[in-house]
This record gives sequence, C-alpha cells and structure tokens, in this order.
Amino acid sequence: MSDQRSVVHLLRHGEVHNPEGVLYGRLPGYRLSERGEQMAEMAAEALAGHDIAAVIASPMERAQQTADPIARVHGTSIITEPLAIEADNVFEGQRVSVGDGVLKQPRTWRHLWNPFQPSWGEPYDDVAARMREAIENARRSADGREAVLVSHQLPIWIARLDAEGRRLWHDPRSRQCTLASLTSLTFEGDRLMSIAYTEPARALLPGASPIAGA
Repeated sequence: MSDQRSVVHLLRHGEVHNPEGVLYGRLPGYRLSERGEQMAEMAAEALAGHDIAAVIASPMERAQQTADPIARVHGTSIITEPLAIEADNVFEGQRVSVGDGVLKQPRTWRHLWNPFQPSWGEPYDDVAARMREAIENARRSADGREAVLVSHQLPIWIARLDAEGRRLWHDPRSRQCTLASLTSLTFEGDRLMSIAYTEPARALLPGASPIAGA
C-alpha cells in the first residue's frame, strides 16, 4: 500500500439566492447569491497556495459555481461527481420554517415518524455510502496531492460523522459545516489520519461581525 499523503477538502457551496425561503434541495435553478459568489472567491483564495490536483463538484449549479474560481486559480477543469449531490427530501420546493412552513400541516406529519433514518428523505446510511465513494474517488484523483470536492451541508456532515465512526442521526443545528467551509481529510495511502475544519468565508456569514474573520 502506498504511504503517499493526500488531502481531500470537502467544501460546502456558498450562499444561495433564495428569496422565497424554500428548501431547494435538488431543484434546478438555485444559484449563488452575490454574497455566495464572494464566499466562493474567499474559499479559492484560501486554497490558492495548496497543491490542488483535482477540483470536483456536485452537479447542482451552486456547487459548480463555488468550484469555478478554485478551478480557475489552479488552471484545471471541474470534474462533476453525481455522488456528491444534495440529499433527496420530500419537502423540496416548500417552506420548512417552524411555525410558518409545511411542517405545521397535518398531511405532512406522515413523513416525520422516524428522525433516525430519516423518514422524510434519503437515508443517512445511503448518503454516507455514496459520500464515502466520492471521497475515495477524490483521494485517487489527488494521487499524493490535494483535491477539492464541493458538496452540500448534509452530505458533508454525514461524511464527517461516518469518517469519525459516530452515529449518523443528529440534530441539524449541531452541524459544523457553515457556508463555504472546508472539512479537510488527510490520508496516508488509503488510511484516514486526521480531519480539520476551517471557515474561509466566516466574515461573510449571516450575523457575523465586521471583524469575524480576523
């Protein structure tokens, strides 16, 4: 087994233009907001000094847009990875905010019976399995260097829980995966050695103070 050191950076996409406040999931047409584009540029700047061999992204527009400035900086094209797509969800296209969304409607409660699977969307086990494969594909593409894999909050968080051997069901409020954040997995050969988390676009996060990124 090769003992080459490779790094796979799991990058969450930037902020999305979503004035209706719906759960957009896998719906087409949801692109980065102006702030989201700035976040993507900040992520690219944070990775500019890295030895990036491959830039890989979910097929969703927001992920492709987030990957674009990184690919430009490193003079490479974007590889589309269907395995890194957002998790499926029965509430796509609807508002899910507490008190004013679809969750207050009794007809939707039949989807909420099992939060451990979860019953309203793609099973966590399935998300973990496909992300495991996507990360392995990215590691092989890095081949002793580094790869960036742009995905979405839930798949990245599930991938991290899976890599750390933790249970997959969780409180969504506990996810350490902000917009344009990096969850970086370091491998020696095919063995995971460490996981690091950084927030290159922290200063632009909603509610951040002007010096949040200092």
